[in-house]
Amino acid sequence: MKYTVLTLFPEITDAFFATSIMARAIKRGIIEYRAVNIRDYAYDRHKTCDDAPYGGGPGMLMLPEPLGLALKDILGGDTAGKSRVIYLSPSGRSFNQGLAREFAMEQELVLLCGRYEGIDQRIIDRYVDDEISVGDYVLSSGEVAALAVIDATYRLVDNVICAESLAEESFSDGLLEYPQFTRPEVYDTMKVPEVLLSGHHEQIRLWRLEKRVEKTLRQRPDLIQRGRDIGVFNGEINKVIDRLTAIRQDVQAEGEKDERN
Repeated sequence: MKYTVLTLFPEITDAFFATSIMARAIKRGIIEYRAVNIRDYAYDRHKTCDDAPYGGGPGMLMLPEPLGLALKDILGGDTAGKSRVIYLSPSGRSFNQGLAREFAMEQELVLLCGRYEGIDQRIIDRYVDDEISVGDYVLSSGEVAALAVIDATYRLVDNVICAESLAEESFSDGLLEYPQFTRPEVYDTMKVPEVLLSGHHEQIRLWRLEKRVEKTLRQRPDLIQRGRDIGVFNGEINKVIDRLTAIRQDVQAEGEKDERN
């Protein structure tokens, strides 16, 4: 997998690629990275990359000429469409784990980082394959959004992280991840659950599954509903969902009864 980042501030993304698991993946040749400074393609001696928008309004807009030249240089003769161009924008479709898996299968992701009020629409129309938002909020830095996409995708590329570590992560099968514990066995009077100390692998598996469902019902019930709608849960998971849902409903009913009394 190759990541090419178009940015006005390459130092922001450079630091990420030089640390931790990413740095090791680059050293092993699994990941490639290139930062392209958009200012290098600006016409004037001041390296101007923004101007006021036509029609008026606040803020500045990134100029199409430097962006177009940079993209032409990057894409070159890519007639086979090996590069997928992504523009990070609050107006884009929502990024999620499914898209992360899809992007991780690409040969190259070209990430276009916006600034100010965004970029000229003509660049989007001509070059961009996907307009992606990392959440329903506005960032001043497209680089931050690009790094979120990069971090979510590179770890899914083969041989970056062992498959076992990815198998039961949040969103891997429609559920959130179970609670995790490490040493010491007792921390500030709080003990590690006994089942995790038992060495009984089947009991541990069942406990973790129940905790995953319990946590998802509590914090992201929308994931439970979505998983059932599209049929991603197996019979065992559905039984746990039904049992815990019934318990929650009984507790809620008892609470309402106590309030009435």
